[in-house]
Amino acid sequence: MPALLLAGLALASCADSPGGPIPYNVSSFGVPDSPALVPLEAGYKIAPLDTLTVKVFKMPDLSGDYDVDLAGNISMPLVGELRAYDLTTAELDESLTQKLGAKYLENPDVSVGIKSSTRRSVTVDGAVNRAGSYPVSGPTTLMQAVAAAGGAREDANIRRVAIFRTIGGQRQAAAFDLQGIRRGEANDPPVYAGDIVIIDGSAIKAAQKQILQSFPLLSIFSPL
Repeated sequence: MPALLLAGLALASCADSPGGPIPYNVSSFGVPDSPALVPLEAGYKIAPLDTLTVKVFKMPDLSGDYDVDLAGNISMPLVGELRAYDLTTAELDESLTQKLGAKYLENPDVSVGIKSSTRRSVTVDGAVNRAGSYPVSGPTTLMQAVAAAGGAREDANIRRVAIFRTIGGQRQAAAFDLQGIRRGEANDPPVYAGDIVIIDGSAIKAAQKQILQSFPLLSIFSPL
């Protein structure tokens, strides 16, 4: 299984109970890998939920901004689904050039850039009011990250909140009961730049729900 098939969180149900296979309120989730302190242009590796800008010369229908999904893929006309995770922009450029040149275009001129990066911020998605990426400039907790995203929606199941994190070069996940945290029944865990926080809900995006439900989740201390 590819390292970034994030799992399959099974955040399916919006029942008012923790549930699900992700371990809850783990005492030591582990500190994430330190981000490489290099400019994005110097070998930056594409991450889930990054936004890429792709330009194909004289092909406006193919050119535009593309979001990397939780599984690390982008989806483009003609090309379909293409892996982007852990590639540099140059490597993705080469992959796109080969795909387009094989069937559709003669000597395609492709360029790929990073429009926005999640490695410098915490990404909060799912049943929140303002899903997005939020810069991390100091110590930040799960409650603060959710608050930055406008708080949980009315349809959210705050007892099922997942954090995805890269530890030891591999994607891992843990679940937390935000309701218990708010009541002081559990510690408010720290979040770090590069983390992805997802709150379960009855109306989260269909594509996201499919990714979260498609694959069995392994233990927090086993790579995903």
